[in-house]
Amino acid sequence: MAKKHSLSPEARSIINSRVSRRAVLAGIGGVGAAGALAACGSSGDSASSGNAVRWGNWPLYLDFDSDKKTYPTLDKFTASTGIDVNYLEDYNDNDEFFGKVQAQLKLKQDIGYDLVCPTDWMAARWIRLGYSQKFDAANIPNKVNILDALATPSYDAKREQTLTWQGIMGGFGWNTAKNPKGVHTLDDLFAPQNKGKIIVLTEMRDTIGVILRAQGVDLSTVTEDQFMNGVDFMAKKIADGWIRGVKGNEYAQDLTSGDATAVIGWSGDMFILASENAGKFDFAIPESGGTLSGDNMMIPSTVSAEAKANAEKLINWYYDPAIAAEVAAYVNYLTPVKGAQAEMEKINPDLAKSEYIFPSDATLKNLSVFRALTPAEETKWSEAFQKASGN
Repeated sequence: MAKKHSLSPEARSIINSRVSRRAVLAGIGGVGAAGALAACGSSGDSASSGNAVRWGNWPLYLDFDSDKKTYPTLDKFTASTGIDVNYLEDYNDNDEFFGKVQAQLKLKQDIGYDLVCPTDWMAARWIRLGYSQKFDAANIPNKVNILDALATPSYDAKREQTLTWQGIMGGFGWNTAKNPKGVHTLDDLFAPQNKGKIIVLTEMRDTIGVILRAQGVDLSTVTEDQFMNGVDFMAKKIADGWIRGVKGNEYAQDLTSGDATAVIGWSGDMFILASENAGKFDFAIPESGGTLSGDNMMIPSTVSAEAKANAEKLINWYYDPAIAAEVAAYVNYLTPVKGAQAEMEKINPDLAKSEYIFPSDATLKNLSVFRALTPAEETKWSEAFQKASGN
């Protein structure tokens, strides 16, 4: 994989502000803070009326014009359809967001959103609890453009209630000076030069998922015994002084400071580090396989028929390859839409070549989605992972 990538001005703004898309809005500087709030309003607490959609998403996750304080692709959508969009950067954490709306969902009351964007495992919970609605397929003809690798997740095998907003690859990131041969296997990760300087992710499906793939486990059928073996492996590496921390997006800071030399990390973060540090960092999907997850567009069960139809038109809009490419040029995560790469050629040919945004078929075949867990599994497995992490 190339170690230098050409960044869009918007992506450079993200880097310069030194925040992740999962940052708390109160702490966002530059592009994501006051300008975004001025553009989209402060809350979605009133029910939709007329031609409007209230969309709750993660910060810094949609193309944004920092001069005009607007979202270009949303402006085009409104101009094309007459449907206004109240875009709300209200996601900071899956559990936090769910906790905010769960009571209203249970009571079948309006939650203030017509479109939400939970991560795969949380999307599975919404579906399991009956808190989402099935799409009217006639309103989303562009659904056929979803990448094959994302088309049949266990929690929504026919994609009747979800469509991926952006995809996230989990694999190995490393300091190229400390690991000149790269990190492509679990043995490479736990090489002598990395002892005490390895970070793994707080997201258990990625950290344990990568470990399990190295152990030959199929993530679509992983058993409790297999999962616990993976947790035990991580716990031993922590106890033996190999792993210095279990962290979220802040692992990027450990890499840049030199406190970490290798990580189980995310493609989007490593894209930024590789682009801004002239070959000092790199990322690869493990030879044994990496993880693939995503944040999903979903319509809550409390949404009216009229608002649902409008939300479906918005979902369809973003599954147009040309629109998806505009978004990808800003967010630099894996785009889930077939045809977007060809459209990206017209926007930024260098980005069109990026395996971070447009992984090849060979790369996609080496990525797996962690299966949906039952409520009992989710509780027990999370507790085991947190205990091993030291929490």
